[in-house]
Amino acid sequence: MTTLGIIGAGHIGGQVARAAIANGYEVVIANSRGPETLADLVAELGPNARAATATDAAAAGDVVVVTVPFKAFDAVPVQPLAGKIVIDTNNYYWERDGHVAELDEGRNTVSGMLQQHLPESRVAKGFNHITARDITTDGRPAGTPGRRALATASDFADAAEFVTDLYDRFGFDTVNVGPLAESWRVERDQPAYSAGAQTRDELVANLAQAERAVTAA
Repeated sequence: MTTLGIIGAGHIGGQVARAAIANGYEVVIANSRGPETLADLVAELGPNARAATATDAAAAGDVVVVTVPFKAFDAVPVQPLAGKIVIDTNNYYWERDGHVAELDEGRNTVSGMLQQHLPESRVAKGFNHITARDITTDGRPAGTPGRRALATASDFADAAEFVTDLYDRFGFDTVNVGPLAESWRVERDQPAYSAGAQTRDELVANLAQAERAVTAA
């Protein structure tokens, strides 16, 4: 049984955990306040879930989801994630995170910065343009007309393939944007981010319409 580590137990982390448990994964989940604060969530998730520290969740997961506010990405433990696929759900909101010149000037991407922080991990973008509640309610069987699609991006083929498989298990089609350098196409304020539920064809079209704006700090 594959163990999914989840660092961040907010809205997205909790819903990914629920979907993962429903699809036969084990879950080890952490937040910034300590494992004891996750007792209710773990009780809801059942015997295949447990709470841990971020370091322990990173170590326990065969694959690890990082779903913390972007401003906290550099606190994600590095060594326990070495050699692992890491799914990054982060978005950059300068109002919350403070201005980051690399992003404001279009020189980097949110997931690219996490990849730099985790040089021995294989980072893939995932779950960043879907509202939390939709993760467990919008999924449909493969081949269903109008099935919703989600984007991923990675510099590593196996990481993108894992996200593609996970999306499919959760009930979503996948559009692979390409390397992390192209993941800005699905970041905040881009058509693919703001359009809500999209089919594969709609998502492809919205990704193609992306324009990289540069925002002065």
